[in-house]
Amino acid sequence: MNCTAVSVDAIDALLPQTQCGQCGFRGCRPYAEAIAAGTALINQCPPGGDEVIAELAGLLGEPVLPLNTTHGVAASPAVAIINEPACIGCTLCIAACPVDAIVGARKMMHTVIAAECTGCALCIPPCPVDCITLMPTGASQDREHQRNIAPRLRERYEAHQIRHAAREQQRRTRAAIAAATQKKAVIEKALARARERLSRRKN
Repeated sequence: MNCTAVSVDAIDALLPQTQCGQCGFRGCRPYAEAIAAGTALINQCPPGGDEVIAELAGLLGEPVLPLNTTHGVAASPAVAIINEPACIGCTLCIAACPVDAIVGARKMMHTVIAAECTGCALCIPPCPVDCITLMPTGASQDREHQRNIAPRLRERYEAHQIRHAAREQQRRTRAAIAAATQKKAVIEKALARARERLSRRKN
């Protein structure tokens, strides 16, 4: 790969920011980093399809490759649809959505913000009641539109990652406090038993 002089930002700027993971990485930015590092090829992005492959090839000075279909095939735009009466409000789909395109609360009905949904389908596997489906929008693939909305999707993904990291830190902190509290209680009980035995010996 001839990409040593090309920045990760420049590569990431060409990716569609669907954050779907079909490329084999956890998002578009990690995929861009792998391309820049020479550990991934430019043809692993089904949502971008042939157009993004051609753009990446031009940026990197590489030959155009056919889409590697082991990562999926290029498909028409689609959005997730929630069968709202069947939704149990588990929030698993909300956590799974990389661009926060699903809104709702625990034990309350969820719904998809269609304008923000990338059609990544990551919300479907976690749903315990199979109430989410992916529906074609009827629109054709539009690279110009994809390019225009990519910055907003990137911002939403980054905000999602920040919130997820904050929640994970809170979870770890609560777990550490609970473990410390339990340990303290065990020690206090042990000390109490020791004091009781010592008191009985003195008597």
